[in-house]
Amino acid sequence: MKQWQDILIGAQMRLGEAIGILDRGGLRIALVVDERRRLLGTLTDGDVRRALLRQVALDAPVECAMFTKPVTAAPHWSRERILALMEERQVLQVPVVDPDGRVVGLETLHGLLQKRHRPNAVFLMAGGFGTRLQPLTEHCPKPLLKVGDKPILELIVENFANAGFSRFYVSTHYRGEMIHAHFGDGSRWGVSIRYVHEEQPLGTAGALGLLPHDEIEVPLFMMNGDLLTNLSFENLLKFHQEHPAAATMCVREYEHRVPYGVVESDGHRVRSMVEKPLHRCFVNAGIYVLSPEVVRRVPRGQRIDMPDLLDQQIARGQHVNVFPMHEYWLDIGRMEDFQRAQFDIGGIFHA
Repeated sequence: MKQWQDILIGAQMRLGEAIGILDRGGLRIALVVDERRRLLGTLTDGDVRRALLRQVALDAPVECAMFTKPVTAAPHWSRERILALMEERQVLQVPVVDPDGRVVGLETLHGLLQKRHRPNAVFLMAGGFGTRLQPLTEHCPKPLLKVGDKPILELIVENFANAGFSRFYVSTHYRGEMIHAHFGDGSRWGVSIRYVHEEQPLGTAGALGLLPHDEIEVPLFMMNGDLLTNLSFENLLKFHQEHPAAATMCVREYEHRVPYGVVESDGHRVRSMVEKPLHRCFVNAGIYVLSPEVVRRVPRGQRIDMPDLLDQQIARGQHVNVFPMHEYWLDIGRMEDFQRAQFDIGGIFHA
C-alpha cells in the first residue's frame, strides 16, 4: 500500500500544489491536518472539481475546497466494521484517527478487499479446566462455551483469520478431543489448525516446548483461548516489528481503590494520610508476540509459566516490550465474566 504519510497536507497549502500531491500519491485522497497531525478535513478529486466549478483559484488555500466532515475510523476497528462503514457511507477511503483526532493511518477499499496473508503462526492455549465456570465446564471445555452463537475459541480464530493469519496451533488438555472435533483441520475457516496435547499441565508457557520449533521462523502470536477482544493484531505485529525485542506482552491498565484511609508513617510519627487512594498499574492481558528464539528455548515437557520465561529473557539482557491495550478486553474466567460477555458480544464485533 502506498504511504499515507505522503498525502498529509496543510489547510493553507495552495490548491494547485495539493492537486500535484493528489496525483503523485495515487490514493485518490489527501488528508488535511494541523501542525499536530490532527485531521481537519479531506481533499479528493471530486472536491477539487467542485471547487473549480465554483471558480476557486488554484492559488487559493486548500481549506477553500476541502471536505470538513470526513468519515473516520478508530485504530482498533476490525476490517469488517470499516468495510461496513464504507458501504454505508459510499466512500472508498477512511482516515484512521486516534482518540485525540490525530491521523494514524488510512484504510482504502482496495486495500481491505485484498486478502492479507501473514506468515506468522498463532498459538492458542485451550487446555485449562475452567473450574470457576462449573457446572458449565463439567462436560465442555471452556474455549467451546458459546458467547452469542459461537464458541469463544471460534471467535478468536475468526478474528485472526480476518486479519490475514492462517497458521494455527492449539494446545489442549482438558477434553481436548472435543476441541479437535469442533475445529478439525481448520479448513472450514480457510485456515490450517494443528494440535499439541499436554499430557500433564505444563504451566502458561510450557506448551511452547511441544511446538515444531523448526517451523517457527518468524514471530509467533500466543494467546489464551478464553479471551474476548477486538484488538488489532496487525497493529500489535507492527509494534513488535518496529520495536525489536525477544517478546511483546499486551497489558491492560488496572485500577484498585483502597477502601480505607492509608497512613504512611516514619517510625511512630505520621508522615501523611490519604483517604481511599486509587492505585493504577499494568496487568498481563494474556496476549504475546514471541521471537522464534524464545520459542526454541522452551524444552519439550518442561513446566514453566510465562512470567518466568520472560524473566529469563530479561536476565539474558534481552528486551521485553509492553503493548498497552485500550481496546475491548475480557478474560472469561468467572461466571459474571461469562454473563457480561453475552451482553457485550453484539457491540464488540458487529457494531
